[in-house]
Amino acid sequence: MLVIVGILVVVGSVFGGFVLAGGHLVALYQPVELLMIAGAAIGAFLLGNTHKAQKATLKALPKILQGPKYTKAMYMDLMSLLYELLVKVRKEGMMSIEDDVDQPGESPVFANYPSILANHEVVEFITDYLRLMVSGNLNAFELENLMDNEIETHHHEGEIPVHCITKLGDSMPAFGIVAAVMGVIHTMASVGLPPSELGILVAQALVGTFLGILLGYGFVGPCAAVLEQKLNDSTKMLQCIRVTLLASINGYTPALAVEFGRKVLYTTERPSFTELDEHVRQPRTK
Repeated sequence: MLVIVGILVVVGSVFGGFVLAGGHLVALYQPVELLMIAGAAIGAFLLGNTHKAQKATLKALPKILQGPKYTKAMYMDLMSLLYELLVKVRKEGMMSIEDDVDQPGESPVFANYPSILANHEVVEFITDYLRLMVSGNLNAFELENLMDNEIETHHHEGEIPVHCITKLGDSMPAFGIVAAVMGVIHTMASVGLPPSELGILVAQALVGTFLGILLGYGFVGPCAAVLEQKLNDSTKMLQCIRVTLLASINGYTPALAVEFGRKVLYTTERPSFTELDEHVRQPRTK
């Protein structure tokens, strides 16, 4: 929603200001200039990125319009899930969660948290490391190193579309200049025309520079920033799981383990100690 509001503000401010200054919007309607800028940008995107990067970027684009995914409520559900699993381990032993880990979709524990169960990436991260804990073959240091490597890989992979769109946004002003130069060349080739007609051609050429800068800094660049922020949010959730599980491996009680996880959250989503304690201890419907 905020993305759409931002787009409307940019469009309204720029074009509205132009009209208030006495300009005519019809003068900005230059489809050929837009064709040159957009076409060159798409061609450069295809030329400068591998098929993997192109696919990842196209897959990431819908996320720009999506609302916040990792909310305070989702983090509280995540820590409640981890608390419930760790309590079960503490009471019944590591082998008691084997079925929950192998088939989370059929687990009564995971079923209590549909928002977490719907996130395949988070569920896979939890179950993979709980499975390693059940096997008992890795110590805390080895498990921590493995988690760090996976989170780093996740973050680097998520940065691929961010970098692609950022580079595309940075190139838009340059393509706008290219379109403007082409317009100037056309103007110079028509130097025999009356001054009034030459003025129109010059104005049309300058629209290319305007469109390139507007598209690059008003739309494409901010979209890359939104994707980067969403990536950081998804990485933060994995870090929360990491800290909680490592605290449990190091011998802390489930209540203290989820407190470790709470501490790594951003302050905007972090529940208070009392909020989390009450949430994780409330009975769940099986």
